[in-house]
Amino acid sequence: MSNLEYMFQTGFLGTRAPFFMDVVTLIVALLPLLVASAIFLARVKRYKLHSYVQIFIFAFSVIVLGYFETGVRMMGGFDAFMQKSSVSYNYAFIVLIFHIAVSIITIIIWGMAIFMAKKLLRQNKHKKIGIITFSGVVLTSLTGIWVYFLMFVY
Repeated sequence: MSNLEYMFQTGFLGTRAPFFMDVVTLIVALLPLLVASAIFLARVKRYKLHSYVQIFIFAFSVIVLGYFETGVRMMGGFDAFMQKSSVSYNYAFIVLIFHIAVSIITIIIWGMAIFMAKKLLRQNKHKKIGIITFSGVVLTSLTGIWVYFLMFVY
């Protein structure tokens, strides 16, 4: 088995999804809990730990995104995944586009919140951008799970 063949073996969630998609979906499903834990650290005034955990979760998310994109491209993309789905292609595509838009906006805002944290703190805007980021993470998670169900469950 080559270095990447494991990615395309049957997943562990009992659906039609390949292994890599199950891994990514599980991480995306847990992401709001991880980010909420980091936010909790700020609420209990553990600011330095909060910043380190946020940076780690953000970097880990970017790596997972790269892993996901590699797998999707190697397997033929959205069209290949939709071949076995009983869901309308157009409906699933609209949900996918919405998910991608939310995800991209969230990662950009999250990155800004991290890289501009000190400036945002001085301007009393860090908490506001944090709430927006967390909302985006939750929406990314929910829409990611939705896309997964459309492609691999239904």
